[in-house]
This record gives sequence, C-alpha cells and structure tokens, in this order.
Amino acid sequence: MIKRLRRKFIIVNMAIVTVMLAVIFGLILFFTKSNMEQDNIQMLRSVSMMPIQRDMPDKAPQKTLPSVFAVYRTPDKEYSAWGSEVVDFSDSGLLSEIYNTAVNKENETGILKEYNLRFHINHNPKHKAVFFADISGEIKTLRQLACTCGFIALLSLIIFFAISILLAYWIVKPAQTAWNQQKQFVADASHELKTPLTVIMTNAEMLLEENHSADKSMQFSESILTMSKQMRGLTESLLELARSDNRSKEIPFEDLDFSNIISEAILPFEPLYYERELLLNCDIQDNISVKGDSPQLCRLADILLDNAMKYSYPNTAVTVSLKKHKDYCIFSVSSHGDTITKPDLKNIFKRFYRVDKARSENQSYGLGLSIAESITKEHGGRIWAESDNGINVFKVKMNIKQL
Repeated sequence: MIKRLRRKFIIVNMAIVTVMLAVIFGLILFFTKSNMEQDNIQMLRSVSMMPIQRDMPDKAPQKTLPSVFAVYRTPDKEYSAWGSEVVDFSDSGLLSEIYNTAVNKENETGILKEYNLRFHINHNPKHKAVFFADISGEIKTLRQLACTCGFIALLSLIIFFAISILLAYWIVKPAQTAWNQQKQFVADASHELKTPLTVIMTNAEMLLEENHSADKSMQFSESILTMSKQMRGLTESLLELARSDNRSKEIPFEDLDFSNIISEAILPFEPLYYERELLLNCDIQDNISVKGDSPQLCRLADILLDNAMKYSYPNTAVTVSLKKHKDYCIFSVSSHGDTITKPDLKNIFKRFYRVDKARSENQSYGLGLSIAESITKEHGGRIWAESDNGINVFKVKMNIKQL
C-alpha cells in the first residue's frame, strides 16, 4: 500500500509539473511567434508605404531592408522586382509564380510556406506591388527556441522527478510509520488477546467436566475472570484512543481546580501503593486553576500514577508534584526504576510502544502514555519524560487560568 501511495504521488506530481511546463513553454513560443509575426508584418506595411519609382518602374530604387523585396508587373506585363536579392530577380518565372500566388490569396497579408516568404499586397492606383519578407531567420529562431524550451523542459522534468521521489519518501514517511505501527499493534494485540482467550477456553472446558473439586472449580472461575479483566482493559484502551481520534468537535472546557483534581486522583492509589510497598509523597500547591475537562484530567493523573506504580522498584518513593510557574503549572510524577534510554524517551509516547518489549503480566499494552499525550494536547499542554540515574520523571505543562 505504501509503495502504491508513493507511486501515485510521483505520478500526480509529475503530471502537474508536465502540464505546467507545457503551458509555460507553449505560451513562450506562442507569444514569441506572435510578436515576431506582428513586427515582420508591421515592417512590410511600413516598407509598402515607401514610394516606388512609379515613373521609372524598371529602375530599382535605393535598396530597402536586407530581407525585404517587392515584385510588380511592368506596363508591358512583365514581372520585375527590387530590393533584397533574396530571390533571383532574373528568373521571371519565379517572380511570376510568387506574385500570382500571393495575389490569388484571400488576404492581403499571408505566408508562402514553400518559399519561406511572408507577403503584403500594396494596392497602388497605378500598379499593384507585392512586398515579400524572408522568414527563414524567423523560422530558424523559433526552431532554436523550441529546441531550447524542449531541452529545458526535459532537464526540468528529470530534476522534478528526482525531487518527487525524495518528496514521496518524505511525505509518505508518517503514513509508513503509522502503517508499521498498526501492523505491529495488530501482531501484539493478537497475541495479547490470543493468550487470555486460550486460558478462558481451557478453563471453561475444565468447568464442564464433572470430575474436579469445588476448589478447582473456583480456581478455573478466577482464571476466567482474571483473563476477562485483562481483555477488557485492552479493549477499553483501544476504545479510548478511537474516541480521541474520531472526536468531531471540541469538548467545551470549564474552569477547574486542578489542585483538587490531582488530590482526588491520588486517593484511590494510596492503598495500591501500600500493597506494593511504595511510599507516596505529595506536594500539591493549592488553588491552581485551569480550563479543561475534569474526567480527562482525572484520566491523565490516573495514567501517570498507574505507570509509576507498575515500574517503580519496591520500597521506594513516588513523588507527585503540582507547582505554579507564572502563567503555567507543572504536574510531575517522579519514581525510582530502570533508567529510560534516550531513544525510549523519544518513542515512549508513541502508540503501542513499550520500553519492555517482552510481554509482562502488568496489563501494559503501550497505550496509556499515548492516551495521556492525547489528553494533554487537547488541553493545549505538553508532556515529556526525563530519566537520570534511575529516577524517572513524567511532566505535564499546562496553562493556568488567568484571573
């Protein structure tokens, strides 16, 4: 799919560039040709206004422009010419042919393609003269211009083709990354779902048998319940991300006491931290107000507190802090655990990304921090992680409500 998308981008881009170049160079040739024709016709008309030695028609006047000559019929019905020696003036047959061909044309100005001549008929009261201009130079100039335009167009297409390839890889890269993440997630989610489903089916089959004790039945039921909760956790995380992606309109924010939200979010975690032999320290500054959605901000705090609880060393302290700084506040959760590497710090908020690639039993699917980032962005804030000497800190920066 990515290759087809990249190929389509290149084809569309090259089609647009080709049409643009064809239009641009076509207009250049058209206007150049038109201007040259108008200048040449104007020159012919100007020359035709010059006096022709009517009293001595057989005598050639002073030489005119190098590429212009005139052909006329003498009183004794012979053909004569004067001006530039573009044609053989002694060849009366040639003079007669070009004269009569021009006179028989419907327009007083036109082109004799077979002779590369442009003509203009001067209807003189005494005798009719046809003025000719050699357009060989004009044709040569247009051909050279067409060749130059063609060369430039071809060179431009080659350059634009190379640029299109680079742009295709650059533009499609996010889609390719998302596609790779999606494939990775499908593989991970399939494994995460397959394992509990297998356990549930196995324990359900065991329950159908009659040759086991009540304790065994209870054990099978507990296993089914545990695996069902694990599947529900994954499903709820996916649904939450889907709702975040497909939200068609913004949630109306209201003025909230962020300090109170964080304090209330901490309460359910105190017994859980106690069971895991973790000390929970709080440093919450009072009366910090923000504009936002209360359920989402509670979810944000829950994700960071749960993440710290899962990955902290036993018998260590987790510190939750909320401090005001001028026009913004910093909400942070600090814990002691394995140091997060720099590459992991950059990728930890990506969907389906887990620092520990091995599948653990802590129901971590690599979705929580992605949900936290989505919530933070919706509230106009920023979330990031820092890690140094086994101390991992997740920080959220949000604008406070201006009084």
